[in-house]
Amino acid sequence: METKEKKPLEKVCIICAKGNLEDVYASLVMANGAVMEGIETNVFFTFFGLDGITKKTMNNLHTATTGNPAMRMPGGLPFPTMLGGLPGVESAVSSMMRKQMGALDMPPVDEFLEMITAGGGTIYACKLAVDMFKLTKNDLFEEVKDIITIGEFYELCDGDRTQIIFT
Repeated sequence: METKEKKPLEKVCIICAKGNLEDVYASLVMANGAVMEGIETNVFFTFFGLDGITKKTMNNLHTATTGNPAMRMPGGLPFPTMLGGLPGVESAVSSMMRKQMGALDMPPVDEFLEMITAGGGTIYACKLAVDMFKLTKNDLFEEVKDIITIGEFYELCDGDRTQIIFT
């Protein structure tokens, strides 16, 4: 029986389409991990994911408290999703999440983006979503390399040993 040689991953292309705290951070953690492993990394922010690279919103992201069956309270108890709609609950939960992330030395979004680009990763914004939300390049964080179409993003994803990750 012949064994095939394992070939390492060469490129990841991550699509961030959701603007809540946990999904933006999932994209940033995966991108940073890839950069640290020496993997070519492209991150494409689209639709509500643009909140993760928009100057006004990027460091004030919220945690989804309604419709999230995986939401847990401190101690691991399930979070009653009906509470998520009460005034102030989303803000309090988001604040608690940011505090817990800070305790783990997770950087704020802007610092995470700087780490990714300093390591060689590239950040892109989706042209369709930017146009739809009437944003400009000036509204976006400085680490955003360009505003591109999905077709242009797919061109960046070309090559063997490339993975596209959708968060």
